[in-house]
Amino acid sequence: MSVEARSPEPPTYQGRPASPGVTFGPVVVERAATGSGRGAGDPAGERAALETALAGAAAALAGLVAGSSADAAEILEFQLALVEDEALSAPAFEAIDAGQPAEAAWRQALDAQIADYRAAEEEYFRARAADLVDLRDRVAGLLGGQTVAGVELPDGAVYLADDIAPSRFLSTDWRGRGIALQAGSPTSHVAMLARARGIPMIVGLGTVSVDEGDLVLLDADSGRLVVAAEPADQLRFAAEFAIHRRRAPATLETATGPALTADGERVAILINVADPSELSDVPVAICDGIGLARTELMFNAPGAAGIGTSGGTGTGGGAGLADEETQLSAYRRLLAWADGRPVTVRTLDAGGDKPIAGYTVPNEANSFLGMRGVRLSLKHPDIFRVQIRALLRAAAEGEIRVMVPMVSVPSEMRQVREMVAAAAGELAAEGLAHKVPPVGMMVEVPAAALVLEAFDTDFVSIGSNDLTQYVMAASRDSADLHDLADPADPAVLALIATIVDKAGRRAVPVSICGDAGGDPAIVPALLDAGLRTLSVAPAAVGRVRRAVNDYRSAAA
Repeated sequence: MSVEARSPEPPTYQGRPASPGVTFGPVVVERAATGSGRGAGDPAGERAALETALAGAAAALAGLVAGSSADAAEILEFQLALVEDEALSAPAFEAIDAGQPAEAAWRQALDAQIADYRAAEEEYFRARAADLVDLRDRVAGLLGGQTVAGVELPDGAVYLADDIAPSRFLSTDWRGRGIALQAGSPTSHVAMLARARGIPMIVGLGTVSVDEGDLVLLDADSGRLVVAAEPADQLRFAAEFAIHRRRAPATLETATGPALTADGERVAILINVADPSELSDVPVAICDGIGLARTELMFNAPGAAGIGTSGGTGTGGGAGLADEETQLSAYRRLLAWADGRPVTVRTLDAGGDKPIAGYTVPNEANSFLGMRGVRLSLKHPDIFRVQIRALLRAAAEGEIRVMVPMVSVPSEMRQVREMVAAAAGELAAEGLAHKVPPVGMMVEVPAAALVLEAFDTDFVSIGSNDLTQYVMAASRDSADLHDLADPADPAVLALIATIVDKAGRRAVPVSICGDAGGDPAIVPALLDAGLRTLSVAPAAVGRVRRAVNDYRSAAA
């Protein structure tokens, strides 16, 4: 009796999902960057060359910031702050004075900083190492007469690298392509960009053995990279990918229509945005409005004036903080795009992993438990007052809702409401059109969730990212604690159900705006908990809508 030989399992590498999606195509392997071979001159000439390269890098980054979307601008501004930091370049100048060529001195100085970032205890800082690599290569390229360039990728390609620099990501066309990183972090700037743009991405694969042009299946939903070494595997994976593409919305325009469960129950799907510029290619028909408009990036807007202590403008209060008119303009753009749909604007949520120079506490120990969100806003009432004024003026022109982050105790909401009332009085005295909008709160601190009935709030939005890390005592930025920082953990879901129940008893609208709402695998559990409003990244709308359509209540 003959036994048919089974084909060996194709080589499979397991990493961590950083941005969901599936793609199948040829792998393109990153080639390691090398030095330019630039010859050394005298120390004075080498010092001048590095100074010129640093100035050129700063000018290039400033130009990119001015022409970028808000999420990209934040990343580039981080690098701009680094290139202007004299402490970063000081070791390189010392090495030049000792006789080293400028490029070697710069690389040596930055490599030491990169090593420190990669060895940091906090995942946030380890994830920023790629930004330092990017800056190192940008300045070194200028020293060698080169420029930062994107990657030319064939259709369907999977780009394989140890890590990827933000500037390379931003200068490459990723549509229909994917990213597989042997190292990397799901909290890196590139991972955030990939999620916002719907680019499949896996990190932490370890050493991958493939040849240029090998066909691979990148399944970023499960974190698998599979090498299709045999013709049979290639046919099978091509068929799987074809099925995936048929199921996935081809464009955002196809993710329209009401989101109804299998029982016919309506679920509202809103979107999260960081800046009006992100909406230029997003049709409003895909959603029921904006459930989270982040204002941190608007506060760091290129060319924005500082916030003063009187009226709406001034030059005090911190560099780069947008004045009242700048903010009002941004809110008007959000309202115009929403076309009558509600727009929920979160007040400045700085601190933690979102520092703002001159505003947040520098080098704060355990910053996620420190001065963040509303705590900082109430500490800087002159800055907060300007934002409140702009929001009240915008509310006179459309359906604005104001959402306060990191609320922990009822007194914080009372203070916010007092400031809103005072701002309304000022605007009335000045004869400026305004309206007091609904004022709600994010629930991301367990203390607020457990006694929600004590808070004076018009609506509630669950911030699942912070809520999860505080419930599980596991940093959302720690690669080592990834399994613990799980919004689908029964304890987190139980607390979400408690929030929904407490809000429902008071007829307070409740939604979720953290990453959990955009994860199709978690959506059924959120619906089981009673949530009927989800706010997600625009790229996740199609996947979430399908998860809603497939959901059937256990009580049905």
